Amino acid sequence: MYQAGWSKQEIAIPARGYAMHGFGQPGHRALGIRNPLQARCFYIAESDQAPLIYCCLDLGYITHAMRAGVVARLDALWGAAWDEARLVLTCTHTHSGPGGCAHDGLYNLVTPGFVPDHVEQIVSACVAAIVDARDRAAPTRLALSSAPLADDEPVAWNRSLKAYNRNPDVSPRAHTETHLALDRTMHVIGFWRDDKLQALWSLFGVHATCLGSHNHNHDGDNKGYAALQTEQELESRGCDRPVAIFAQATAGDVSPHYHGPGDKRRRRKLKGEAEYQYARENGRRQSQHALAMMESGLPLPVTGPLDGVLTYVDMSDQLASPEYADHQQGARTSAPCHGVSFFAGTPIDGPGMPAPLVMAARRLARRVKRQRLQKAAPDYQRLYASQGAKDILMEAGRKRVLGYPLDRIPLPGFADPLVAELKRQVGLGALDSSAMVPSVLPLQIVRIGNLRLVCAPGEFTTVAGRRLLQAVQAQLPPRQQERSLICTYCNDYMGYVTTREEYQQQAYEGGHTVFGQWTLAAFQTCFAQLARVLGQQPQARQHDILTRPPAVPPAELARRSDLPPRQG
Repeated sequence: MYQAGWSKQEIAIPARGYAMHGFGQPGHRALGIRNPLQARCFYIAESDQAPLIYCCLDLGYITHAMRAGVVARLDALWGAAWDEARLVLTCTHTHSGPGGCAHDGLYNLVTPGFVPDHVEQIVSACVAAIVDARDRAAPTRLALSSAPLADDEPVAWNRSLKAYNRNPDVSPRAHTETHLALDRTMHVIGFWRDDKLQALWSLFGVHATCLGSHNHNHDGDNKGYAALQTEQELESRGCDRPVAIFAQATAGDVSPHYHGPGDKRRRRKLKGEAEYQYARENGRRQSQHALAMMESGLPLPVTGPLDGVLTYVDMSDQLASPEYADHQQGARTSAPCHGVSFFAGTPIDGPGMPAPLVMAARRLARRVKRQRLQKAAPDYQRLYASQGAKDILMEAGRKRVLGYPLDRIPLPGFADPLVAELKRQVGLGALDSSAMVPSVLPLQIVRIGNLRLVCAPGEFTTVAGRRLLQAVQAQLPPRQQERSLICTYCNDYMGYVTTREEYQQQAYEGGHTVFGQWTLAAFQTCFAQLARVLGQQPQARQHDILTRPPAVPPAELARRSDLPPRQG
């Protein structure tokens, strides 16, 4: 039995007209609050060891700025009485949450810029929830249940079926079977006191995009509604201040919207209030399934010591083991690049550039590639060998768009508000030395007794996440009743991770797999190494615990901070 506590705190960010994070649309601005955003936390302790802390925030992303802020506060409060490697920060990935929360440049453009108060409010809410959860800790029994949602439960659909069907390790699905082209299993950890369920923690992958980019309220979307409805149900049963976390697993290619014949027509019918009702209904189905799992069957008791390992690696230059890279030698990632398909968006969840612009961008990207490769420059050869089938629109690492420096993009600002904002920040000297997207990324595995949780940054597709888990499990000797699960969107955000086969399709997810076609193989390589570390005794571990992302030049960050929100 553990000493466990739980708490939630509202993230008190006012709606002041800043664009929200997720859809990349400047007009998707926060003008009100519909479903208040929350920071939810579990605190789990065992004997006199450092606790395990798991926090899930109603946000679109976790950034290094957030995690560094939380770590600094806990260091000041607790000193050596806690272990950063046992702190997990993750999010629901709602697209109706605040932007402007990253020190890196690209994903803040839409907001526009960095908003220090957003990060301050997030850090404060998170730390308050952690401290309150610790103060409320009491003897608690934990148990895990796993069960699939029924095939006819309308909760999730694969939105990139052609890419999914490229994988040799799946059963190909028809256009009418997108609801089966994903992992429909939900995993739920229940927290029990006095033989009564008091709190729960769900892992199930589905995008929190029931609400589209035409809405103007902060809202937790389907995951937020699932949590609220579960907490209300537990309160009705007499629980005192229950907490329910509905976190993400492999959601990268999983949509909450129907994908199949007539999907665009069906999506167009969902507008305004109907979208909020749809989000509530999707959340209700997740909530009911989680509660039903806790009430039936024989859950697996979660018992044993706590542990955790954390390291940061530069994913822009990682050599992948041939074991994970189709037995190829020299398979290496590259500096981050965004493909044309990333800017094209997803047809149902979030459309991007108009089709004529997409076609023109593809032609230009391929022309730039031909011209560069004709010069036989080693740097370009390595870049395109890594990026493979991607039509590169933005080289985030080299800070170029279709071969042009950021301040000389051949598109006038009046034609695209994001181009205008990019040029403005370049003109301010706000992006000279700053990274556009993070490349030094956190990899983490935590142990809660007989449960191992692989905590990965960014968005993993269904099959990519499954292969990552397999790589980790192969390095850890099996033990009786031991389970391994994956949690994504953890500790930082850099984009997507597809399988190499999916990457060749260059759907939205492949265009946003920024480190190239060997990205998953590199993650498998690095996580397998970390798993071997977890298998060692703590005193024998010699992995890198010092590397962190490079500091952002304060002057540059100041130049892109607190920029006024767009009007109109």
